[in-house]
Amino acid sequence: MVTRRETLIGAGAALVAGAAAGVGAGAGAPPPKPPVFGHRGCSALRPEHTLGSYAKAIADGADYIEPDLVVTKDGVLIARHENNIAETTDIAAHPEFAARKTTKTVDGQAQTGWFAEDFTLGELKTLRAIERLGAMRPESRRYDGQFQILTWDEIIDFTAAESAARGRIVGLVPELKHSTYFAGIGLPLEDRFLAVTAAHDYTRRHPLEIQSFETANLRYLRRKLGRPANVRLMQLVVEEAVRPADVVAAGGTLTYAAMTTPAGLREIATYADVVAPSTRGIIPLGADGKLGQPLPLVRDAHAVGLLVRPWTFRPENRFLAADFRNGDGESARNPAGSVAEIRRYLATGIDGFFTDDPALGRIAVDGG
Repeated sequence: MVTRRETLIGAGAALVAGAAAGVGAGAGAPPPKPPVFGHRGCSALRPEHTLGSYAKAIADGADYIEPDLVVTKDGVLIARHENNIAETTDIAAHPEFAARKTTKTVDGQAQTGWFAEDFTLGELKTLRAIERLGAMRPESRRYDGQFQILTWDEIIDFTAAESAARGRIVGLVPELKHSTYFAGIGLPLEDRFLAVTAAHDYTRRHPLEIQSFETANLRYLRRKLGRPANVRLMQLVVEEAVRPADVVAAGGTLTYAAMTTPAGLREIATYADVVAPSTRGIIPLGADGKLGQPLPLVRDAHAVGLLVRPWTFRPENRFLAADFRNGDGESARNPAGSVAEIRRYLATGIDGFFTDDPALGRIAVDGG
């Protein structure tokens, strides 16, 4: 007997397969809406990379949720934006770990704190997440101390359960963090990531967009994965003339600025499906802090077959272009301003976007 859950998942799989193959976009059909990517979940309202953050993002209409992945001492992938966990956990309040505070150089930057790779998963599970931006996000701060650090396994299982319960597919957009650094200390991420991903039916069949600021790891994943219908690779870029960490380690000269030229985008398209610049890499700010004229990046990326998914829209005044701020103060939430800013970017033809507040992204895309 087929259960309701199996029916929902089967129907969702058919929808995803059709979308991946381009089915349903025939003559006269409206174009698909740009998907909303929940940046670290709903990190404007809950501590990032927690069950609370991911649950809120899904409830608020995110099409994808984002786990950033680093690795523990015992080789388990966990969701943290950096391997330095000083700002996002309560580890400073744990005297048993005080002696492990240290300084390391990660991707060329010296940092002091506590690092995921110096702890087993069991030790990290004794910690609790806290809000990175503190007083700027008081609603999120109210949840300090309530949520554990999650593994990639747990996030996949949670997303599958949410998808079945809600009757809609929720994609995953994991980012592999510091790949070259982790390989250098004997804890490479990529094969661990592939093994966990392959072990779950959900990630074998449903939307998965794998991100990195590095290039060699994405090329490796393309060779290992091929081009399954449910998987895209996303090359993250910044607008500065700096080099990806793997390029630096190999003694290369390629910069992100070169990667976003027409020739650079053509090269990205040989191994990736998506280019993901910062928002200001699409429409930069003028001297007055207001949005200027759009750069040609969206047009140039589309010309070589790449999708464009910028990061990250945040709802507080300090993060908005001056066009959209109100008079409530730098740290105040400004939902109307955030929606208006997102819509200005949607008008450039972007193919989705990352936001700390998926409910606002949903309004920007759907109207209202």
